[in-house]
Amino acid sequence: MKRTVLFMTMASLTGALVAASPKDEVQGAAKKLADAGSYSWKTTVAGGGGGGGGGQFRPGPTEGKIGKDGIALVSMTRGDNTTEAVIKGDKRAMKTQDGWRSLDELPAGGGGGGRGGRGGVAGLRNLKAPAAEAEDLVGKVGLWVAIEVVAKDLKKDGDAYSGDLTEDGAKSLLTFGGRGGGGNAPEISGAKGAVKFWVKDGVLSKYEFKVQGKVSFNGNDRDIDRTTTVEIKDVGTTKVEVPEDAKKKIS
Repeated sequence: MKRTVLFMTMASLTGALVAASPKDEVQGAAKKLADAGSYSWKTTVAGGGGGGGGGQFRPGPTEGKIGKDGIALVSMTRGDNTTEAVIKGDKRAMKTQDGWRSLDELPAGGGGGGRGGRGGVAGLRNLKAPAAEAEDLVGKVGLWVAIEVVAKDLKKDGDAYSGDLTEDGAKSLLTFGGRGGGGNAPEISGAKGAVKFWVKDGVLSKYEFKVQGKVSFNGNDRDIDRTTTVEIKDVGTTKVEVPEDAKKKIS
């Protein structure tokens, strides 16, 4: 009887240790961030290369606030243009010169009433709140197998977790998950990357991903070496005032 109890106790402890993998801990930290209900964030992009073209669409900082109702108010800078937007789940809307417009009301190739242009619309289509993006990044770490993702390279060092991206994960991030004009996907070669997460008091506080590779489209080649950093603050205390006209577009 004692041996049976001891075996069950050891099995339980072993299961707990296996469950508490770095991947699980980061996913748990992202979930706690989402469960907090509100937070603010700032995304910055450093390095050279594509993502929509030259100066006009060059990725600048993106700042956002998400409230307990799940609606995020976002300000995206692309070159000299700043675009205001709201997102809730898969729904998005942008502020144009003609008022707030949902993505379905914007031209497929861009537009945005002259305020964000193609870069603003493309960025809005692929934009995710940090809690959701972080969980997606965890899925891009390691090696794809038949049923699940094995995060074999995700390692913990203090409050930080780091690992290499899969080739497919790096490819999707090289083009911000987008496509070239006319619906054609660009050709990507030499794609690689790495990601790092920071956790404070069990909650995701920062993450960073670096991607490298060559993107070719319409005969033009561009070498990319880009680092994206997302810093999170005011978890659980952020207040968001979303215009009523914007809410209607994502309801």
